[in-house]
Amino acid sequence: MNICILSDSHDRREYLVAAVEQAQEAGAEAILHCGDVVSPWVLAAIQPYGLPLHVIHGNNAGDLVMLSRMANRAGSIIRYHGQDADFELAGRRIFLVHFPHYARGMASVGDWDLVCCGHSHQAVIERVPNVRGSETLLINPGTVAGIDAPATYVLGNLSTLEFELRQLADAAVPVG
Repeated sequence: MNICILSDSHDRREYLVAAVEQAQEAGAEAILHCGDVVSPWVLAAIQPYGLPLHVIHGNNAGDLVMLSRMANRAGSIIRYHGQDADFELAGRRIFLVHFPHYARGMASVGDWDLVCCGHSHQAVIERVPNVRGSETLLINPGTVAGIDAPATYVLGNLSTLEFELRQLADAAVPVG
């Protein structure tokens, strides 16, 4: 299963839509959002793409009541997990949290195949040694909103655990 991992959209609807559109064209079947959506209404813009969206709130939480309501509507693509998420997708255990230091600690435990975070707006894909004697994949997709860094997201395959950082195409990024 191909997935798109993104974070820190900070109400920049056009950037979020551009990333989801590009990821879907590249074969993404689900979206993982590592927090700082801010306004839940931004997520309504990606509803037409029909990709399941797993999302946590981050430190710029916005309206959490509305986010919960949107997730609980019939036919919603949104799976709102709260502060962090522990779930299985395509046979892989996944953990989402907003803060990188928390993510690194969770990756070192070795309970998950993939740990994802955001917050720093700095993209990182690395393998972290864990206490089980193996490694856990840790991904921070940077900021899809392009705040103080390029507008980026990560695309990858859960079967192979191969992931790549992608930058939004220049034509997709709004000017001004």
